[in-house]
Amino acid sequence: MIVEVISDYLLTILWAIIPSFFLVLLLSLVFASLGLSIGFRKLYIYILLTIFEFGRKKIETAEKRKSEDLDDNYETSKYNVVNSIGAKIVDSNGGNNNDSEEDSKHQSLHEMEIKMNGEKKEFHLSDGINFIKLGIQSIVDDEVTKRFAAEELLSWNLLTRTNRNYHYISMRLTILWGIGCLIRYLILLPTRIIITIIGVFWLVLCTAVIGCIPDGWLKRTIYWNVSLMCFRILSRAFSGIVTYHDRYNMAKEGGITVANHTSPIDVAILACDNCYALVGQRQGGFLGVLQRALARATSHIWFERFEIKDRELVTRRLREHVEDPNKLPILIFPEGTCINNSAVMMFKKGSFEVGGKIYPVAIKYDPRFGDPFWNSSKNGYMYYLLMMMSSWAIVCHVYYLPPMIRNENESAVEFAQRVKSEIAKRGGLVDLQWDGQLKRIEVKAEWKQQQQHEYSKRIKIS
Repeated sequence: MIVEVISDYLLTILWAIIPSFFLVLLLSLVFASLGLSIGFRKLYIYILLTIFEFGRKKIETAEKRKSEDLDDNYETSKYNVVNSIGAKIVDSNGGNNNDSEEDSKHQSLHEMEIKMNGEKKEFHLSDGINFIKLGIQSIVDDEVTKRFAAEELLSWNLLTRTNRNYHYISMRLTILWGIGCLIRYLILLPTRIIITIIGVFWLVLCTAVIGCIPDGWLKRTIYWNVSLMCFRILSRAFSGIVTYHDRYNMAKEGGITVANHTSPIDVAILACDNCYALVGQRQGGFLGVLQRALARATSHIWFERFEIKDRELVTRRLREHVEDPNKLPILIFPEGTCINNSAVMMFKKGSFEVGGKIYPVAIKYDPRFGDPFWNSSKNGYMYYLLMMMSSWAIVCHVYYLPPMIRNENESAVEFAQRVKSEIAKRGGLVDLQWDGQLKRIEVKAEWKQQQQHEYSKRIKIS
């Protein structure tokens, strides 16, 4: 009898909550498609920052207490060692034997030093010192490898992806972390999965309908509005909160937008504010569904694997697109791979050889609420989406820079470097000259052979 009453009570609660949930979800999607906000997300961010500040203070207090305990233990052990040494000196026979013990210690240390020097000379360990020096110097001065890992945070954000695990600092912090897990995995994650399904279905449906409309002004206008609407809905799938700066510098038809690359969602972040023609390799799976849907509605540039290696073919197709005033501005990420939003690496020169105006864009994410970086060599795309959808939010700033034109005597490489420097400066990122593809390729064989050749010459001389 009691079980039936409880089950009826739970069913009544569910029937009251589910319609309200879907009504709120529908209203939020309508506001998202129109680019409107009622201020709930700002309140949500303010609450998160308050919780993070509380956790930071708790962690700092606990670490300060721990360091004080270590200092006390060190002083105590130091005091005990001094007393024990003093007791041994007092118990000795007038200190006469003490001098002899010290002499014997110095003699044994001297003999050990002579032995070690003899071993060094015998095995010629100095031959490898240069390699050890170069290796240690590369590790200490390495500014590339750390750009391919999640950016470390100054304070804990109740997630475990970007810094150490502070769950058990205090009971209140543990409770907060547990409540946060329940909210993220039982409320936010299912809601975001539902939004993703709705957004993808709506995008596929709308682009299929637009594909039936003849090319012309009407089709371009409809696609422009549908693209903004669909990508704004999809941005809600990871609670994207984006602030756009200097929007009067947005790309126009016939231009090329270039931006630093952190994540596949960079496209959705930028497409919420402007409409672009995308450039990239043909994909399968989930990304392939989106590519085929977008290609039905307007002109995008998708390459097969063998075509990407043909530089002339890629450049020709880009130039043909740019020269057509009826086509959308192109969006390109010249780094060619994802960097962890702390630096900008070398831009490939291909998009800077086409001509026309280049519209630089700097994207800077706030990792306190969720780290958008995708380490494609470590995590698959679906696992990455799961981490994104189970984070608190994705907060970022987008900076539109004034358009830039290649100078008369400027090479494509120099122009790419100049654009990259402006993006790094505006986004507060480190400007690096290295190729981002280093995270996927090993050291070249000729570089190894060069080191071996240098070492062989030293062996012959010795």
